[in-house]
Amino acid sequence: MLRSLYSGVSGMRGFQTKLDVIGNNIANVNTTGFKSSSVSFSDIMSQTVSGVTAAVEGENGGVNAQQIGLGVSMAAINTNHTNGSAQTTNNPLDLRIDGDGFFLVKLTAEQDPPYLTRAGDFHLDAARQLVTSDGLFVCDINGDPITINDDTTAFTISQDGTIVQTSEAGTDTAVAIGVGVVTNPEGLEKIGGNLYRITLNSSLDGEFEPLAANDGATGTGAIVAGQLEMSNVELTAEFTEMIVAQRGFQANSRIITTSDSILEEVVNLKR
Repeated sequence: MLRSLYSGVSGMRGFQTKLDVIGNNIANVNTTGFKSSSVSFSDIMSQTVSGVTAAVEGENGGVNAQQIGLGVSMAAINTNHTNGSAQTTNNPLDLRIDGDGFFLVKLTAEQDPPYLTRAGDFHLDAARQLVTSDGLFVCDINGDPITINDDTTAFTISQDGTIVQTSEAGTDTAVAIGVGVVTNPEGLEKIGGNLYRITLNSSLDGEFEPLAANDGATGTGAIVAGQLEMSNVELTAEFTEMIVAQRGFQANSRIITTSDSILEEVVNLKR
């Protein structure tokens, strides 16, 4: 069977995957805190038709190996963790991290480790708990859910994540929003809902400690209240990559049809 036939099939599969990733990026162009992905490819092991002949000075020249490639495979799907653009909402509970780091959220108070997210559209529920749009608890620097005191009449959120609460008596209390930093953000696992799960390749042993925001020593970014981080998807780049993927898919389909025509001619030799 022609090797080009299987090479064309592998190429079509690869570009189909690339189109799937591009489609997901475009679909999330307006998703808060979304990080785009990209696909990289690698060639499949080549078949060696003849090996290398060594060169001997004054006796014979060297001959290069003859190898035929067997197609393409998907090497990786990488997540681009560059910051998205800022959108001003003037909502004091809409928060954006200006730099590295993730908000820490939990499905239950006992969950350990927490999930990570860059989407800072938070709310206060009926129990005065700070939660995400899906009802997950937002954690403080100790990893505990944040609750606003019952007697609080006003509060502000500073760049280091400190929530300063002013009571009816005029006294102030403070609680700091926790921020998580991982060594390899690309190693995080997307689990939907703008959430990431810690893995063994994102941080050593899959563990990390909640940190304070706006800390230059630990590399956490400042928290900006009244703003949201939008998706980092660049539509111009995505549509360009879509054209490339479409043409690559068409070219590989042409390889298959050409290989099929050749096989048809071989079968017709018997007639």
